[in-house]
Amino acid sequence: MKPNQSTARRLIGYALGYKFRIIGALLILCVAVGAELGGPYITKTIIDKHLSNQGDQDLTAVLTLLGLYLGLLLLAAVCNFAQSYILQSTALQIIRNMRMDLMKHIQRIPLRYFDNTPIGQVVSRIANDTEAVRDLFMSFMATFVVSLVQLTGIFTALFILDARLALFTLLLPPLFAIIMVVHLKYSKGFITIMRARLSDMNAMINESITVMPIIQAFRREKVTLDEFETLNQDRYINQVRQFRVFSLSSRNIVGTIGSLVTAFVIWYFGRESLQTAISFGVFYAFIDYLGRIFQPIIGIFDQLTNAQRAFVSADKVFAIMDMEGEEVAKTDSVPRPQGVVKFDDVTFAYKEGENVLKHISFEARQGETIALVGHTGSGKSSIMNLLLGFYEPNAGAITIDGRNISGMSKQALRKHMGIVLQDPYLFAGDIKFNVSLYNEEITLDRVKTALRDVGAAPFIEQLPNGYDEQVVERGSTLSSGQRQLISFARALAFDPSILILDEATASIDSETEGLIQQALKVVSHGRTTLVIAHRLSTIREADQILVLHRGEIVERGNHEALMALEGRYFKMYQLQKGAGAGASASSEAAEAVSK
Repeated sequence: MKPNQSTARRLIGYALGYKFRIIGALLILCVAVGAELGGPYITKTIIDKHLSNQGDQDLTAVLTLLGLYLGLLLLAAVCNFAQSYILQSTALQIIRNMRMDLMKHIQRIPLRYFDNTPIGQVVSRIANDTEAVRDLFMSFMATFVVSLVQLTGIFTALFILDARLALFTLLLPPLFAIIMVVHLKYSKGFITIMRARLSDMNAMINESITVMPIIQAFRREKVTLDEFETLNQDRYINQVRQFRVFSLSSRNIVGTIGSLVTAFVIWYFGRESLQTAISFGVFYAFIDYLGRIFQPIIGIFDQLTNAQRAFVSADKVFAIMDMEGEEVAKTDSVPRPQGVVKFDDVTFAYKEGENVLKHISFEARQGETIALVGHTGSGKSSIMNLLLGFYEPNAGAITIDGRNISGMSKQALRKHMGIVLQDPYLFAGDIKFNVSLYNEEITLDRVKTALRDVGAAPFIEQLPNGYDEQVVERGSTLSSGQRQLISFARALAFDPSILILDEATASIDSETEGLIQQALKVVSHGRTTLVIAHRLSTIREADQILVLHRGEIVERGNHEALMALEGRYFKMYQLQKGAGAGASASSEAAEAVSK
């Protein structure tokens, strides 16, 4: 594989942050290799000078050399441990830094990326792909670097023993290099597909777990398994093909070449012994060194697949890190706004040419409650997304206290905003954490006050651990109404100037709705509140109601004025009032206003 030069340079850049540790480890490695390669030479000396017929038979010298041999083995073992520990721990630190850089950048990427990318693929980048890059650094430092130093020392020793024969062994590195290039060329495509399928499988697993009740309710288990099997089978097929290439071009071919070269050396020394006197010690040492050549080569081959997989993964990781993002700015000195929100002729499209908002204009003064109503797809949530800075308008301006939000950092914009979504999300942790989100300014008393204001305190205090009760991911052990109340308390605890409720009462029962309506009357005082309404009965007291249809405001006014107008709002309200607040009435209302 010929890796992208930019990717290679960036990987090297991460490593250079620890260059002194790496240099120190390499020096220790050189000492270890020198100690290991001294063994065969000592054995040659013992054979030729002390054990052969021409030797002096000095037992003391033999024991001294054996002691030196054992000392070198011990030194090599200590140095190998030291260099291995330093290199491996350095590799882990490099990947820790890369993973943190990736996670930080994901926080800066615009929301549009997550709208178009399955969650499982993002998780795969952070978890699987960075882990594959970790294998690259660890295999490179533990195998490639070590093998190259070993090969350098072995060839040096071979030239010292017999320069003529050592010249022939220099043909081995180019030969193995050619084999490696061929191996990488044919396996690259298989590895790319394998990584892609792994990412797809992660995305599907994440989606399946999230919507498991729907899969089981509609009896889609077999279809889901068939889709997963298709991805799994494709990955398996490409993995087998890649392994076939690896098997043909790695240990087998290295072993075959090694045997042929060894046979040639034995023939060479055998022929020389008939013509000139070749010591048995030289013969032994040369064969020993020659045998050591192939272990580093095999080690490199064994790690080629990991290296190739890592470069594919690194490309994907850096592709995310190259996306345009905004720095997370500090908000310590951001003043609290009055909360005057104004949309001035705003037009917006998620996809170019398909406007979901058209010439939207309205103003919400401090302390006012503005309600947005309309059928699904009318643009209600898009208005909230623009106000929160998740997207930028294509035309027009959005201001808070007269200041265009496009010139504000996203953190400064959102510091004094609170939001409650239709589908409340609770994090894994205790209840008090889910309200404060570890904000140091929000004390336990403030958490309890917020929960009490929204009417959540009674049921929380009945839990076994009260405010320390653990909540599983997404809060699945609590009812939807209880989750929504905690989500309300979270918004209130942050004491926002602007409160955004995105159909926040759509998934709760009438009794809980009454509690929230009562709490909202208190907490909305002095705050600008924007409400996306699903149940029209909850917005009767709103200062202004905006009726949206196909991205445009078609009616505006308070409840009484819109009822007197007898337009879309009137029809929606009458349908809900006549059929109740059930889902059937909602769908009829949506169908009526979309005609």
